[in-house]
Amino acid sequence: MTKTEPIGTVLGANGTDRYHLEVTVPRMPQLTEDPSGLLEETRRQLGRVPNLYAALANGPAALAGYLAMRDHLTRGVLRARLREQLALLVAQENHCTYCVSAHTLRGGKLGMSQDELARTREADADDPHTRAVLRLARDVMRTGGRVDDEALAAARAAGVTDAELAEIVAHVALNTLSNYFNHLARPDLDFPEVPA
Repeated sequence: MTKTEPIGTVLGANGTDRYHLEVTVPRMPQLTEDPSGLLEETRRQLGRVPNLYAALANGPAALAGYLAMRDHLTRGVLRARLREQLALLVAQENHCTYCVSAHTLRGGKLGMSQDELARTREADADDPHTRAVLRLARDVMRTGGRVDDEALAAARAAGVTDAELAEIVAHVALNTLSNYFNHLARPDLDFPEVPA
């Protein structure tokens, strides 16, 4: 259950109905001081420091490990658009509103339509290769990596390579880390909200 704090009461239009406003309270501070340079590295990679990363900075080793893996995966075989689709799918599967919101915004900036974003969240796409990558990622998540032979054969038939298979699992792990940490820390949402 999400901890909320009341922030006031609003009267309805008729002057008698009362609505209580509440706000989710972050469980961990969102750091602004940067003695290790990790927030600056976050800014270099992402162009800004989202609140999720500012909270993850409470554990410098966790943030450093996350940033290192993210940085290496940006130089892998999966292109930026597909990496973003994987991040959005993983966030949806993990019911992470913070990350669905962030990756919906980023996907839009990469040129994805609202329809493409919605279909990505369902592991669907017009392109057969993209669809195969998304479906395999969803299968990895739903089976704990125990993907059956038929699903693997279908991915390979759509042209998914062994290098892509390895990176799909790595992206599931990377994005699950940020999703789960978000569930724990509950940082302030600093993106337009898109419910998971």
